[in-house]
Amino acid sequence: MPDMKAIFAANREWARSMCESDPDFFNRLVSQQEPEHLWIGCSDSRVPVNQVAGLQPGEAFVHRNIANIVSIDDLNCQAVIQYAVEILGVKYIVVCGHYGCGGVLAALRGQATGLIGDWISSIVALREQHATTLAALASEAERHDRLCELNVIEQVRCLSETEAVKTAWSRGQALRIHGWIYSIRDGLLKDLHASIDGPLGG
Repeated sequence: MPDMKAIFAANREWARSMCESDPDFFNRLVSQQEPEHLWIGCSDSRVPVNQVAGLQPGEAFVHRNIANIVSIDDLNCQAVIQYAVEILGVKYIVVCGHYGCGGVLAALRGQATGLIGDWISSIVALREQHATTLAALASEAERHDRLCELNVIEQVRCLSETEAVKTAWSRGQALRIHGWIYSIRDGLLKDLHASIDGPLGG
């Protein structure tokens, strides 16, 4: 990990190189923010959103937390969703988890305590809900991978039930939710085929 002076030096070099390769880059960023995507992902430092998705700065509005959870009680997450949907008018919301997620592993093993334990309690409940399916898998690694996938699918469902999303759909706003997962092992995204573009059962 570079020290603070090294980080500022790297920042100056990055800004200089961006201006050199694209003199209008920062002017464009200042003048508008019109992303089509809201990305809800994990805080894991190994998952750099723009690089993973091949998006440029300004093309994705991003919210990250441990284990990419969409909680009705998380005012930060709910405010981000409302702002992205109502103000920015995003067309796509991606919930993207990743294999090897530490938060999901803690839920799988029942090891987390304190605030982290409280935060991942919904994944613990999900583990219990799918206990039979998970128990049928041969190894903990397979169970971990599957619970990571199930968590993304569950967060897509939770997202579809947020007030901002339901209101957008009720007024005819085009908005589609996707559930993806990222592999740190090979850098590839996988579509979990959990997309929703309207009220469930509607």
